[in-house]
Amino acid sequence: MITTIGIDIGTSAVKSVLFRTVDGKPEWLGKRVDRLRKRDPMKLATEAYQYLQTDAGLQQNDIDYVATTGDGENVEFRTGHFYSMTTHARGAVFLEPDARAVIDIGALHGRAISTDERGKVLSYKMTSQCASGSGQFLENIARYLGVSQDEVGSLSKAADDPETVSSICAVLAETDVINMVSRGISTQNILKGIHLSMAGRLVKLLKSIKAKESTVFVSGGLAQDEGLLAAIREQAVEQKLSVKVSSNSDSIYAGAIGAAIWGAFRYEKLGNLKQLAKAA
Repeated sequence: MITTIGIDIGTSAVKSVLFRTVDGKPEWLGKRVDRLRKRDPMKLATEAYQYLQTDAGLQQNDIDYVATTGDGENVEFRTGHFYSMTTHARGAVFLEPDARAVIDIGALHGRAISTDERGKVLSYKMTSQCASGSGQFLENIARYLGVSQDEVGSLSKAADDPETVSSICAVLAETDVINMVSRGISTQNILKGIHLSMAGRLVKLLKSIKAKESTVFVSGGLAQDEGLLAAIREQAVEQKLSVKVSSNSDSIYAGAIGAAIWGAFRYEKLGNLKQLAKAA
């Protein structure tokens, strides 16, 4: 039995999970998400670690491995750190076993990842940080339009004549939105247009990694945006990409889950190497 904690530090939130792996089968024991809101991510990571441990009734020496990902390489109490592309792929396969591709939509960029059934990364492509296909861009637009993040999806789905954003650059795209408002374009149609623009770029990324005839899992902070998910499905049809797009209520934890699972794998592997060294 191996008990691990996975911590994914992103641009806008710290996601943490507690896992127990028995005979190679991971079991989810706890989870926590903390929005940064200008707080210290290292402090939040410590608080999350302590919370998960206490909530499960565990002592510090009961935790075999603390695995970090994202911007978590500076967490002092970590055992090891894993590249986020790897952890998101493994977490996606845990949440959706049929997934063979992942769209991870973070605060600063979007990326498409091709994976096998074990969660091993085969290839990937990502947008640039300045692209208008990120969570931060959509959050800025929602704030400008005076709507909450929870409203964005339903408003987008209510659109009847979406106005697409043509610019790839986030700054220029925000200027496009200001012009739309001045022309009287409805909030619903602006949001749907933004979703279609974002989705179009994400689907192009999927095509570039040759994701076809497969299940695509959406992870990251925007995975619960129903309007964006609908737009991705629309753009997949538009661009003649035959895929099944799925998400999960726990999609935001994909990176942390992957870190916890890879942590258990590394812990077991290191233990086997030590046994071989002793035997020699």
